[in-house]
Amino acid sequence: MVISDKLGQAFRLFDLANSADPNSEDYQGESYPKEVLYAMRMTEKLKAFAPNASESLQLAARCQHICRWEISRDAYEMNRTGYLKWRQALKKFHAQKASEILTEVGYSENLIREVCILLEKKQMKKNPDSQTLEDVICLVFLQYYFDPFAQKHEENKTIDILQKTWRKMSEQGQEAALSLPLSQEAIHLIKKAELT
Repeated sequence: MVISDKLGQAFRLFDLANSADPNSEDYQGESYPKEVLYAMRMTEKLKAFAPNASESLQLAARCQHICRWEISRDAYEMNRTGYLKWRQALKKFHAQKASEILTEVGYSENLIREVCILLEKKQMKKNPDSQTLEDVICLVFLQYYFDPFAQKHEENKTIDILQKTWRKMSEQGQEAALSLPLSQEAIHLIKKAELT
């Protein structure tokens, strides 16, 4: 993937915004603001999975969780309805934050609209970039966040989440998932969920 000056500037501003994250995560001996590390992982995984990704897709991947901590899950009811409202609010919020930064960088209205469509998960069936972004989100989750999730939840819930994640992915995404460096526990659960 080629990183133009404009794309590099947008990445820096996304990361600067995410560097205010009060939550941190240790990785390979270093501590990162949680959403900075997530954004880096999204870019890295997109590069491996779709090396010819469009500029709008590269931007959307990098700002997928921009300033996510600003809208807390516990601001909504702790049930399915509350969860869905929270997710909808996040999509709009991420699109708004991304639009502000991309406007500052000097991107066109058309490209900003494309990024917002991806962030708001619109045109999932019509837009190949939407499916690619969903695949990358799922791959990053499975590689880096699935094990901690599984440790906090009962096996039945974990298997249910695995099956839902799998259904969101394309065949190419599913193939890529099976080649990830997963833990033995994750592999065991994938087999139990009958995903192989």
